[in-house]
Amino acid sequence: MKGYYKLRKKALEVLHTKLADNLHYHGVSHTLDVLKVCNAYIKREGIPGHEAKLLRIGALLHDIGFTVSHENHEERGATIAQNMMTYYGFSKKDIAVVKGLIMSTKIPQTPSTKLEEIICDADLDYLGRSDFEQISQKLYEELKSLSLITDKSEWNRTQIRFLEAHTYHTEFAKRNRRPSKKERIKELKKLLASS
Repeated sequence: MKGYYKLRKKALEVLHTKLADNLHYHGVSHTLDVLKVCNAYIKREGIPGHEAKLLRIGALLHDIGFTVSHENHEERGATIAQNMMTYYGFSKKDIAVVKGLIMSTKIPQTPSTKLEEIICDADLDYLGRSDFEQISQKLYEELKSLSLITDKSEWNRTQIRFLEAHTYHTEFAKRNRRPSKKERIKELKKLLASS
């Protein structure tokens, strides 16, 4: 796929230079984590080359809208993706796929294709992983710095609501992430009850 490596380099450059310092969670490390998880899905599920590249582009650009604002960042990201991909010579069809990938990650997630299901599960893969607490702490710090949350007990209530409303889409995540996510809910409820 012509243009992929140039676009990848440009996307990472934009993320490194234009993301606000208070984005403790929605930073380059989150984007690279989502890309890594998508790569594992590509390998595990044998996703063909062209689709695999589009999924990788979606992962790289899914939060690029945060370089403009944390509000409606998916819409802003879809516009940035369209402009970047047009510049690097991608087809309208490929651009539409990537815009769909970005928009599907908007909460509540609404994937309608296999690739969209994968990116949605990759985006929230950490909910069912052992590094949940560390990553969750980064999100807490980010939301606090944006004045979207005030303290830990409000944060824990918010997390419980979010985790209970969230569903995984792929068979892999249902089997390998959902059980741990359910444990997180129990732990958070216990924590809230004791505070």
